[in-house]
Amino acid sequence: MKSRPSTRKVCLLMMAMGVVLRSGGTASAQRVPEFEEDPIHYSATITSNRADRLQNLWFEGRLEGVGDYGKAALRAFLAAFEIPIDSQTLVFSKTSLQNSRIEPRNPRAIYFSDDAYFGWVPGGIYELALNDPRLGLVFYEIDPYKKRIARNRDCLSCHGGSRTGDWPGVLVRSVYPESDGNVLWQGGSHVTRQDSPIEQRWGGWYVTGQHGAARHLGNEFATWDGTAAVLDTEAGANATDLGGRFDTSKHLRPDSDIVALMVLEHQCEMHSRLSRAKLRILKWQAHQEDFYKRIGEPAPSEPTGTLLTVLNGERDRILEYLLFRDEIQLPDGGIRGAGRFEAAFLANRKPDTLDRSLKDFDLQTRLFRYRCSYMIYSEAFDLLPVMLKRALYAELETILRDSTPTDRYSHLTAKERRDIRDILFATKPEMRELLKDHEPR
Repeated sequence: MKSRPSTRKVCLLMMAMGVVLRSGGTASAQRVPEFEEDPIHYSATITSNRADRLQNLWFEGRLEGVGDYGKAALRAFLAAFEIPIDSQTLVFSKTSLQNSRIEPRNPRAIYFSDDAYFGWVPGGIYELALNDPRLGLVFYEIDPYKKRIARNRDCLSCHGGSRTGDWPGVLVRSVYPESDGNVLWQGGSHVTRQDSPIEQRWGGWYVTGQHGAARHLGNEFATWDGTAAVLDTEAGANATDLGGRFDTSKHLRPDSDIVALMVLEHQCEMHSRLSRAKLRILKWQAHQEDFYKRIGEPAPSEPTGTLLTVLNGERDRILEYLLFRDEIQLPDGGIRGAGRFEAAFLANRKPDTLDRSLKDFDLQTRLFRYRCSYMIYSEAFDLLPVMLKRALYAELETILRDSTPTDRYSHLTAKERRDIRDILFATKPEMRELLKDHEPR
Protein backbone atom coordinates (compact mmCIF):
# COMPACT_ATOMS: atom_id res chain seq x y z
CA MET A 1 0.00 0.00 0.00
CA LYS A 2 1.44 3.37 -1.02
CA SER A 3 2.22 5.62 1.94
CA ARG A 4 0.51 9.03 2.09
CA PRO A 5 2.88 11.96 1.43
CA SER A 6 3.73 14.08 4.40
CA THR A 7 1.67 17.18 5.17
CA ARG A 8 4.72 19.31 4.36
CA LYS A 9 5.12 17.62 0.95
CA VAL A 10 1.43 18.14 0.12
CA CYS A 11 1.56 21.79 1.18
CA LEU A 12 4.70 22.47 -0.82
CA LEU A 13 3.17 20.86 -3.91
CA MET A 14 -0.03 22.86 -3.44
CA MET A 15 1.97 26.07 -3.09
CA ALA A 16 3.96 25.26 -6.21
CA MET A 17 0.80 24.46 -8.10
CA GLY A 18 -0.77 27.71 -6.90
CA VAL A 19 2.22 29.73 -8.09
CA VAL A 20 2.00 28.10 -11.51
CA LEU A 21 -1.73 28.79 -11.75
CA ARG A 22 -1.45 32.37 -10.56
CA SER A 23 1.49 33.32 -12.71
CA GLY A 24 -0.07 31.54 -15.67
CA GLY A 25 -3.38 33.28 -15.01
CA THR A 26 -1.79 36.71 -14.81
CA ALA A 27 0.16 36.23 -17.99
CA SER A 28 -2.73 34.62 -19.81
CA ALA A 29 -5.01 37.55 -19.00
CA GLN A 30 -2.74 39.61 -21.23
CA ARG A 31 -2.71 37.03 -24.02
CA VAL A 32 -5.80 34.88 -24.23
CA PRO A 33 -9.07 34.38 -22.32
CA GLU A 34 -9.26 31.73 -19.63
CA PHE A 35 -11.44 29.51 -21.81
CA GLU A 36 -8.69 29.31 -24.44
CA GLU A 37 -6.18 27.89 -21.97
CA ASP A 38 -5.55 24.37 -20.76
CA PRO A 39 -7.57 22.19 -20.37
CA ILE A 40 -10.45 23.75 -22.38
CA HIS A 41 -8.78 25.17 -25.52
CA TYR A 42 -12.15 26.49 -26.66
CA SER A 43 -11.29 27.60 -30.20
CA ALA A 44 -8.99 24.67 -30.94
CA THR A 45 -11.35 21.95 -29.70
CA ILE A 46 -13.27 20.10 -32.40
CA THR A 47 -17.01 20.35 -31.93
CA SER A 48 -19.63 17.65 -32.36
CA ASN A 49 -23.12 19.09 -32.48
CA ARG A 50 -26.10 19.61 -34.77
CA ALA A 51 -24.22 22.23 -36.84
CA ASP A 52 -21.51 19.71 -37.65
CA ARG A 53 -24.04 17.07 -38.62
CA LEU A 54 -25.93 19.48 -40.87
CA GLN A 55 -22.69 20.59 -42.49
CA ASN A 56 -22.06 16.99 -43.53
CA LEU A 57 -25.58 16.66 -44.92
CA TRP A 58 -25.12 19.91 -46.85
CA PHE A 59 -21.89 18.70 -48.45
CA GLU A 60 -23.65 15.49 -49.43
CA GLY A 61 -26.53 17.42 -51.00
CA ARG A 62 -29.03 16.09 -48.47
CA LEU A 63 -29.96 19.38 -46.78
CA GLU A 64 -33.06 20.48 -48.61
CA GLY A 65 -34.16 24.05 -49.33
CA VAL A 66 -30.90 25.89 -48.67
CA GLY A 67 -29.82 26.32 -52.28
CA ASP A 68 -31.32 29.80 -52.72
CA TYR A 69 -30.18 32.70 -50.61
CA GLY A 70 -32.69 34.78 -48.64
CA LYS A 71 -35.98 33.98 -46.94
CA ALA A 72 -36.37 30.55 -48.55
CA ALA A 73 -33.01 29.38 -47.25
CA LEU A 74 -33.74 31.02 -43.91
CA ARG A 75 -36.89 28.94 -43.56
CA ALA A 76 -34.95 25.79 -44.44
CA PHE A 77 -32.20 26.49 -41.92
CA LEU A 78 -34.70 27.26 -39.15
CA ALA A 79 -36.50 24.01 -39.89
CA ALA A 80 -33.21 22.08 -39.86
CA PHE A 81 -32.29 23.49 -36.46
CA GLU A 82 -35.89 23.16 -35.19
CA ILE A 83 -36.18 26.87 -34.43
CA PRO A 84 -39.72 28.31 -34.72
CA ILE A 85 -40.28 31.16 -37.16
CA ASP A 86 -42.68 32.75 -34.67
CA SER A 87 -39.81 33.39 -32.26
CA GLN A 88 -38.68 36.31 -34.46
CA THR A 89 -37.39 39.47 -32.80
CA LEU A 90 -35.85 42.40 -34.69
CA VAL A 91 -32.87 44.58 -33.77
CA PHE A 92 -31.86 47.65 -35.80
CA SER A 93 -28.88 48.98 -33.83
CA LYS A 94 -25.40 48.39 -35.19
CA THR A 95 -24.37 45.96 -32.49
CA SER A 96 -23.31 42.96 -34.57
CA LEU A 97 -20.46 41.81 -36.77
CA GLN A 98 -22.66 42.77 -39.72
CA ASN A 99 -22.98 46.42 -38.73
CA SER A 100 -22.55 47.66 -42.29
CA ARG A 101 -25.83 45.97 -43.32
CA ILE A 102 -27.93 46.65 -40.23
CA GLU A 103 -29.97 49.84 -39.96
CA PRO A 104 -33.54 50.78 -39.01
CA ARG A 105 -34.89 50.05 -42.49
CA ASN A 106 -33.01 46.75 -42.67
CA PRO A 107 -33.14 45.20 -39.18
CA ARG A 108 -31.48 41.96 -38.14
CA ALA A 109 -33.84 39.13 -37.25
CA ILE A 110 -33.10 36.76 -34.37
CA TYR A 111 -34.90 33.44 -33.94
CA PHE A 112 -34.43 31.00 -31.08
CA SER A 113 -35.35 27.63 -29.63
CA ASP A 114 -34.51 26.28 -26.18
CA ASP A 115 -31.02 25.31 -27.40
CA ALA A 116 -30.12 27.50 -30.39
CA TYR A 117 -30.15 31.06 -31.76
CA PHE A 118 -30.22 32.05 -35.42
CA GLY A 119 -29.61 35.53 -36.84
CA TRP A 120 -30.02 37.02 -40.31
CA VAL A 121 -29.96 40.49 -41.79
CA PRO A 122 -31.15 40.75 -45.41
CA GLY A 123 -28.09 40.90 -47.65
CA GLY A 124 -25.80 39.32 -45.05
CA ILE A 125 -24.68 35.90 -43.93
CA TYR A 126 -26.56 33.73 -41.45
CA GLU A 127 -25.40 33.55 -37.83
CA LEU A 128 -25.80 30.67 -35.42
CA ALA A 129 -25.17 30.01 -31.74
CA LEU A 130 -26.00 26.66 -30.20
CA ASN A 131 -25.06 24.25 -27.47
CA ASP A 132 -22.13 21.86 -27.93
CA PRO A 133 -21.75 18.79 -25.68
CA ARG A 134 -18.12 19.61 -24.90
CA LEU A 135 -17.89 23.41 -25.10
CA GLY A 136 -21.30 24.77 -24.17
CA LEU A 137 -22.24 27.72 -26.36
CA VAL A 138 -20.42 27.93 -29.70
CA PHE A 139 -20.80 30.42 -32.54
CA TYR A 140 -20.95 29.94 -36.31
CA GLU A 141 -21.43 31.83 -39.53
CA ILE A 142 -23.29 30.15 -42.37
CA ASP A 143 -22.32 31.06 -45.92
CA PRO A 144 -24.87 29.66 -48.40
CA TYR A 145 -22.63 30.39 -51.40
CA LYS A 146 -19.72 28.37 -50.03
CA LYS A 147 -21.97 25.74 -48.46
CA ARG A 148 -20.13 26.26 -45.23
CA ILE A 149 -21.08 26.29 -41.55
CA ALA A 150 -17.92 27.53 -39.86
CA ARG A 151 -17.06 28.64 -36.35
CA ASN A 152 -16.34 32.35 -36.14
CA ARG A 153 -13.75 33.45 -33.58
CA ASP A 154 -14.73 37.11 -34.11
CA CYS A 155 -18.08 36.48 -32.40
CA LEU A 156 -16.22 36.18 -29.09
CA SER A 157 -15.37 39.88 -29.17
CA CYS A 158 -18.93 40.41 -27.85
CA HIS A 159 -19.86 36.88 -26.78
CA GLY A 160 -16.74 36.08 -24.76
CA GLY A 161 -15.97 39.32 -22.94
CA SER A 162 -16.91 41.21 -19.79
CA ARG A 163 -20.63 41.38 -20.66
CA THR A 164 -20.84 37.59 -20.59
CA GLY A 165 -18.60 37.19 -17.55
CA ASP A 166 -15.47 36.57 -19.65
CA TRP A 167 -16.81 33.18 -20.76
CA PRO A 168 -18.63 32.34 -24.01
CA GLY A 169 -22.25 33.39 -23.70
CA VAL A 170 -25.25 35.02 -25.34
CA LEU A 171 -26.79 38.33 -24.36
CA VAL A 172 -29.47 40.89 -25.18
CA ARG A 173 -28.27 44.47 -25.13
CA SER A 174 -30.19 47.74 -24.90
CA VAL A 175 -28.53 50.87 -26.33
CA TYR A 176 -29.36 54.41 -27.46
CA PRO A 177 -29.53 54.20 -31.29
CA GLU A 178 -29.32 57.09 -33.71
CA SER A 179 -31.57 57.28 -36.78
CA ASP A 180 -29.02 55.36 -38.90
CA GLY A 181 -28.59 52.58 -36.33
CA ASN A 182 -25.27 53.81 -34.98
CA VAL A 183 -25.07 53.83 -31.19
CA LEU A 184 -24.63 56.81 -28.87
CA TRP A 185 -22.18 54.97 -26.67
CA GLN A 186 -21.73 58.00 -24.44
CA GLY A 187 -25.33 57.44 -23.35
CA GLY A 188 -24.44 54.04 -21.88
CA SER A 189 -25.95 50.63 -22.53
CA HIS A 190 -27.60 47.81 -20.58
CA VAL A 191 -27.32 44.04 -20.75
CA THR A 192 -30.94 42.98 -20.32
CA ARG A 193 -31.77 40.25 -17.82
CA GLN A 194 -34.89 39.26 -15.92
CA ASP A 195 -34.20 41.90 -13.26
CA SER A 196 -33.85 44.76 -15.77
CA PRO A 197 -36.55 47.47 -15.48
CA ILE A 198 -38.80 47.84 -18.52
CA GLU A 199 -37.60 51.45 -18.76
CA GLN A 200 -34.07 50.24 -19.62
CA ARG A 201 -35.06 47.60 -22.17
CA TRP A 202 -35.10 47.33 -25.95
CA GLY A 203 -33.09 50.35 -27.04
CA GLY A 204 -32.19 49.57 -30.66
CA TRP A 205 -34.90 46.90 -30.97
CA TYR A 206 -38.32 46.88 -32.56
CA VAL A 207 -41.05 45.90 -30.09
CA THR A 208 -44.65 44.96 -30.89
CA GLY A 209 -47.29 44.25 -28.27
CA GLN A 210 -49.13 45.80 -25.37
CA HIS A 211 -47.51 46.84 -22.08
CA GLY A 212 -49.91 49.42 -20.65
CA ALA A 213 -48.51 52.54 -19.01
CA ALA A 214 -44.94 51.22 -18.85
CA ARG A 215 -42.46 52.79 -21.27
CA HIS A 216 -39.33 51.34 -22.87
CA LEU A 217 -36.51 52.41 -25.22
CA GLY A 218 -37.62 50.41 -28.25
CA ASN A 219 -38.86 51.50 -31.70
CA GLU A 220 -37.36 54.99 -31.55
CA PHE A 221 -34.09 56.85 -32.11
CA ALA A 222 -32.01 58.87 -29.68
CA THR A 223 -30.19 62.17 -29.95
CA TRP A 224 -27.48 63.67 -27.77
CA ASP A 225 -28.36 66.95 -26.07
CA GLY A 226 -24.84 67.60 -24.86
CA THR A 227 -25.20 65.81 -21.53
CA ALA A 228 -27.47 62.81 -22.09
CA ALA A 229 -29.18 60.64 -24.69
CA VAL A 230 -32.75 61.77 -25.37
CA LEU A 231 -35.40 59.40 -26.74
CA ASP A 232 -39.18 59.75 -27.06
CA THR A 233 -40.47 56.70 -25.18
CA GLU A 234 -44.10 57.72 -25.68
CA ALA A 235 -43.84 57.45 -29.46
CA GLY A 236 -42.55 53.88 -29.30
CA ALA A 237 -45.05 52.55 -26.77
CA ASN A 238 -47.63 49.80 -27.36
CA ALA A 239 -46.82 49.45 -31.07
CA THR A 240 -48.72 46.81 -33.02
CA ASP A 241 -47.64 47.63 -36.59
CA LEU A 242 -44.09 48.15 -37.88
CA GLY A 243 -45.13 48.68 -41.49
CA GLY A 244 -44.43 52.40 -41.44
CA ARG A 245 -40.90 51.90 -40.15
CA PHE A 246 -39.45 49.50 -42.75
CA ASP A 247 -40.47 47.00 -45.41
CA THR A 248 -41.64 44.12 -43.23
CA SER A 249 -41.94 41.81 -46.25
CA LYS A 250 -38.15 41.37 -46.14
CA HIS A 251 -38.60 39.17 -43.09
CA LEU A 252 -40.55 36.03 -42.30
CA ARG A 253 -42.86 37.89 -39.91
CA PRO A 254 -43.96 41.55 -39.72
CA ASP A 255 -43.42 41.88 -35.95
CA SER A 256 -40.98 41.69 -33.04
CA ASP A 257 -43.06 40.22 -30.25
CA ILE A 258 -42.73 41.60 -26.71
CA VAL A 259 -43.28 38.18 -25.13
CA ALA A 260 -40.62 36.61 -27.35
CA LEU A 261 -38.22 39.40 -26.35
CA MET A 262 -38.76 38.84 -22.64
CA VAL A 263 -38.35 35.08 -22.97
CA LEU A 264 -35.20 35.59 -25.05
CA GLU A 265 -33.75 37.88 -22.37
CA HIS A 266 -34.37 35.34 -19.62
CA GLN A 267 -33.07 32.46 -21.72
CA CYS A 268 -29.85 34.14 -22.85
CA GLU A 269 -28.68 34.81 -19.32
CA MET A 270 -29.77 31.36 -18.13
CA HIS A 271 -27.99 29.70 -21.06
CA SER A 272 -24.82 31.72 -20.44
CA ARG A 273 -24.74 30.73 -16.78
CA LEU A 274 -25.12 27.06 -17.67
CA SER A 275 -22.40 27.26 -20.31
CA ARG A 276 -19.97 29.10 -18.04
CA ALA A 277 -20.57 26.66 -15.18
CA LYS A 278 -19.90 23.69 -17.45
CA LEU A 279 -16.52 25.03 -18.59
CA ARG A 280 -15.40 26.19 -15.15
CA ILE A 281 -16.20 22.82 -13.59
CA LEU A 282 -14.34 21.02 -16.39
CA LYS A 283 -11.34 23.26 -15.82
CA TRP A 284 -11.11 22.78 -12.08
CA GLN A 285 -11.95 19.10 -12.24
CA ALA A 286 -8.93 18.67 -14.51
CA HIS A 287 -6.78 20.70 -12.12
CA GLN A 288 -7.90 18.57 -9.17
CA GLU A 289 -7.06 15.37 -11.05
CA ASP A 290 -3.70 16.81 -12.11
CA PHE A 291 -2.86 17.85 -8.55
CA TYR A 292 -3.44 14.39 -7.11
CA LYS A 293 -1.48 12.87 -9.97
CA ARG A 294 1.44 15.14 -9.03
CA ILE A 295 1.44 13.94 -5.43
CA GLY A 296 1.02 10.31 -6.43
CA GLU A 297 -2.42 9.86 -4.90
CA PRO A 298 -5.74 8.80 -6.49
CA ALA A 299 -8.06 11.73 -7.03
CA PRO A 300 -11.10 11.73 -4.71
CA SER A 301 -14.43 10.92 -6.29
CA GLU A 302 -15.96 14.02 -4.76
CA PRO A 303 -14.92 17.64 -5.38
CA THR A 304 -12.55 19.18 -2.85
CA GLY A 305 -10.66 22.44 -2.43
CA THR A 306 -10.99 24.95 -5.24
CA LEU A 307 -13.17 22.63 -7.31
CA LEU A 308 -15.69 22.43 -4.46
CA THR A 309 -15.65 26.20 -4.03
CA VAL A 310 -16.20 26.76 -7.76
CA LEU A 311 -18.93 24.11 -7.90
CA ASN A 312 -20.87 25.65 -5.01
CA GLY A 313 -20.51 29.13 -6.49
CA GLU A 314 -21.76 28.07 -9.92
CA ARG A 315 -24.57 26.06 -8.31
CA ASP A 316 -25.81 29.17 -6.51
CA ARG A 317 -25.48 31.41 -9.59
CA ILE A 318 -27.56 28.98 -11.62
CA LEU A 319 -30.21 28.42 -8.95
CA GLU A 320 -30.89 32.08 -8.21
CA TYR A 321 -31.59 32.68 -11.90
CA LEU A 322 -33.35 29.36 -12.44
CA LEU A 323 -35.80 30.32 -9.68
CA PHE A 324 -36.31 33.87 -11.02
CA ARG A 325 -34.81 35.66 -8.05
CA ASP A 326 -35.14 39.48 -8.46
CA GLU A 327 -37.40 39.15 -11.51
CA ILE A 328 -39.20 42.42 -12.20
CA GLN A 329 -42.95 42.74 -11.76
CA LEU A 330 -44.76 43.31 -15.04
CA PRO A 331 -46.61 46.61 -15.53
CA ASP A 332 -50.23 46.93 -14.42
CA GLY A 333 -52.37 44.92 -16.80
CA GLY A 334 -49.41 42.74 -17.79
CA ILE A 335 -48.06 42.35 -21.32
CA ARG A 336 -49.63 40.90 -24.45
CA GLY A 337 -48.12 39.82 -27.74
CA ALA A 338 -49.72 38.55 -30.93
CA GLY A 339 -50.05 35.02 -29.51
CA ARG A 340 -48.13 33.26 -32.27
CA PHE A 341 -44.93 33.08 -30.26
CA GLU A 342 -46.66 31.66 -27.18
CA ALA A 343 -48.18 28.86 -29.26
CA ALA A 344 -44.81 27.96 -30.81
CA PHE A 345 -43.04 28.15 -27.45
CA LEU A 346 -45.55 25.83 -25.79
CA ALA A 347 -45.30 23.20 -28.52
CA ASN A 348 -42.76 21.19 -26.49
CA ARG A 349 -44.11 21.89 -22.99
CA LYS A 350 -43.72 19.03 -20.51
CA PRO A 351 -46.91 18.77 -18.44
CA ASP A 352 -47.38 16.77 -15.27
CA THR A 353 -50.51 14.70 -14.56
CA LEU A 354 -52.38 17.90 -13.59
CA ASP A 355 -51.38 19.53 -16.89
CA ARG A 356 -49.01 21.97 -15.19
CA SER A 357 -45.83 22.96 -17.00
CA LEU A 358 -42.81 25.17 -16.37
CA LYS A 359 -43.48 26.74 -19.77
CA ASP A 360 -46.94 27.99 -18.79
CA PHE A 361 -47.16 31.76 -19.05
CA ASP A 362 -48.51 34.21 -16.52
CA LEU A 363 -47.94 37.55 -18.36
CA GLN A 364 -49.98 39.48 -15.80
CA THR A 365 -47.61 40.03 -12.91
CA ARG A 366 -44.62 37.98 -14.08
CA LEU A 367 -43.42 36.10 -17.12
CA PHE A 368 -44.21 32.49 -16.11
CA ARG A 369 -46.77 30.99 -13.79
CA TYR A 370 -44.25 28.69 -12.08
CA ARG A 371 -40.96 30.38 -11.30
CA CYS A 372 -38.53 27.63 -12.18
CA SER A 373 -36.97 28.00 -15.60
CA TYR A 374 -37.94 25.64 -18.42
CA MET A 375 -34.23 25.67 -19.26
CA ILE A 376 -33.87 22.86 -16.74
CA TYR A 377 -35.03 20.65 -19.66
CA SER A 378 -32.52 22.11 -22.13
CA GLU A 379 -29.58 20.30 -23.63
CA ALA A 380 -27.32 22.82 -21.92
CA PHE A 381 -28.61 21.68 -18.53
CA ASP A 382 -28.72 17.98 -19.39
CA LEU A 383 -25.04 18.03 -20.44
CA LEU A 384 -23.73 19.70 -17.30
CA PRO A 385 -21.16 17.64 -15.37
CA VAL A 386 -22.94 15.09 -13.19
CA MET A 387 -21.32 16.42 -10.01
CA LEU A 388 -22.81 19.85 -10.71
CA LYS A 389 -26.26 18.48 -11.55
CA ARG A 390 -26.26 16.45 -8.35
CA ALA A 391 -25.38 19.57 -6.36
CA LEU A 392 -28.05 21.60 -8.17
CA TYR A 393 -30.77 19.03 -7.58
CA ALA A 394 -29.84 18.60 -3.92
CA GLU A 395 -29.95 22.33 -3.21
CA LEU A 396 -33.10 22.75 -5.29
CA GLU A 397 -34.80 19.97 -3.33
CA THR A 398 -33.84 21.68 -0.07
CA ILE A 399 -35.22 25.03 -1.25
CA LEU A 400 -38.48 23.55 -2.48
CA ARG A 401 -39.06 21.45 0.66
CA ASP A 402 -37.98 24.07 3.20
CA SER A 403 -40.93 25.41 5.19
CA THR A 404 -39.08 28.69 5.75
CA PRO A 405 -36.69 29.34 2.86
CA THR A 406 -33.88 31.86 3.17
CA ASP A 407 -34.44 35.46 2.09
CA ARG A 408 -32.80 34.57 -1.22
CA TYR A 409 -35.86 32.48 -2.17
CA SER A 410 -38.60 34.04 -0.03
CA HIS A 411 -40.28 35.31 -3.23
CA LEU A 412 -41.58 31.77 -3.78
CA THR A 413 -44.70 30.94 -1.77
CA ALA A 414 -45.04 27.57 -0.09
CA LYS A 415 -47.67 26.53 -2.62
CA GLU A 416 -45.56 27.57 -5.60
CA ARG A 417 -42.59 25.66 -4.22
CA ARG A 418 -44.75 22.53 -3.77
CA ASP A 419 -46.13 22.91 -7.29
CA ILE A 420 -42.67 23.31 -8.80
CA ARG A 421 -41.38 20.28 -6.93
CA ASP A 422 -44.32 18.17 -8.08
CA ILE A 423 -43.84 19.27 -11.71
CA LEU A 424 -40.12 18.52 -11.62
CA PHE A 425 -40.49 15.09 -10.07
CA ALA A 426 -43.12 14.22 -12.67
CA THR A 427 -41.29 15.59 -15.72
CA LYS A 428 -37.57 15.41 -14.87
CA PRO A 429 -36.89 11.78 -13.86
CA GLU A 430 -33.15 12.42 -13.64
CA MET A 431 -33.74 14.63 -10.62
CA ARG A 432 -35.31 11.80 -8.64
CA GLU A 433 -32.56 9.42 -9.78
CA LEU A 434 -29.68 11.68 -8.71
CA LEU A 435 -31.37 12.44 -5.38
CA LYS A 436 -31.75 8.80 -4.31
CA ASP A 437 -29.07 9.06 -1.64
CA HIS A 438 -29.70 12.70 -0.75
CA GLU A 439 -31.19 13.70 2.60
CA PRO A 440 -32.54 17.28 2.63
CA ARG A 441 -30.76 19.58 5.06
